[in-house]
Amino acid sequence: MKIRKSSLENIIFTVINTCIMLATIVVMLYPFWNTIAVSFNDAQDTLRGGITFFPRIFSTYSYEYIFKDKLIITAAVNSVLRTVISTVLGVVVGSLIAYVLSRKELVGRKFFTSFFLITMYVSAGLIPSYFLIKDLGLLNRFAVYILPGVISVYNIIVIKSFMQGLPESLTEAAMVDGAGHFRCYWQIVMPCCKPVLATIALWCAVGAWNQWFDTFLYASGADHLTTLQYEMMKLLSSSMQAGKSAASMYGEAAKNANTVTPASMRAAITVVASVPILVVYPFVQGYFVKGVTLGATKG
Repeated sequence: MKIRKSSLENIIFTVINTCIMLATIVVMLYPFWNTIAVSFNDAQDTLRGGITFFPRIFSTYSYEYIFKDKLIITAAVNSVLRTVISTVLGVVVGSLIAYVLSRKELVGRKFFTSFFLITMYVSAGLIPSYFLIKDLGLLNRFAVYILPGVISVYNIIVIKSFMQGLPESLTEAAMVDGAGHFRCYWQIVMPCCKPVLATIALWCAVGAWNQWFDTFLYASGADHLTTLQYEMMKLLSSSMQAGKSAASMYGEAAKNANTVTPASMRAAITVVASVPILVVYPFVQGYFVKGVTLGATKG
C-alpha cells in the first residue's frame, strides 16, 4: 500500500509540475510568437487588432520595406563585424586582466581591484565622453565601435571570481615545471574557464549587436559605418511618419495600398534584430547557466 501511495503521489506531482511548466513555456514564448505573427500580417489589417497565433492576412511587405534600403546590407555587415571583434577582444582582454587580478602575488592587487570598481560607480558623463572620443580621433571611424567598450569592469569581476575558485595547485604545478604566467593563463586557466568565458562572450555579443546610440553619436555622418540597429531605428521613425501622412492624405484609399504601420514595423524590426542572437544562444546555453552560477558564487 505504501508503494502504491508513493507511486500515486509521484504521478500527481509529475502531472501538476508538467502542467505548470507547460503554462510557463506558453507565457514566455507567446509574446515573441505573437510578434512574428504581427510582422507577417498585413500592416493595415494589424490596426484592427485581434491577432494571436497566426497572421490574419499574410503579407511580407514589412520585411520588403526593411530590406529595400540599400544601406541595410552595409549596416548588417558592420554589425556582424562589430559584434565579432568586440566579443573576441572583450573576452581576451577581460580574461587577461582578470587573471592578473586573481594572482595573490600581484603587488597592490587590492588597490587595482578597487580602482577598477570605482569606474563602475563614477562616470564623467556623455559630453566629456564625446569630447574624449573626438580628441582621440575616433569620430566617424570603425574603431569607435570597438575601443571604448573593450574593457568591462563587471565582466572582469565575474571572470576573476571564477578564476579564484579554481584550485591553485593547477598553476603551481605548471610553474614548478617551468611554465610562465602566460602559458598558465593560455593552456591551463583558459580551458577551465570555458563556462564563464562563454557567458561573457554572450553578454558582449548581445551588447554590441543591440547598440545603436554610439552610431548616432559618433558615426552618424558616415553612411559606410552605419549599423543595423541604427538603420532599424531610422526605419521605425520614418514608418511612424509615413503611417500618419498616408492616413491623412489618402484616407480610405491608403487602406488598399501597400504601406507600413508603426505596429507592423516594430514587429518586423524585432524579429530581424532578434534572429541572430536566437541562433547563437542555443550553442552557449549550457555554458551560460554554469558560468553565471559559478562566477557569481565563487570568490
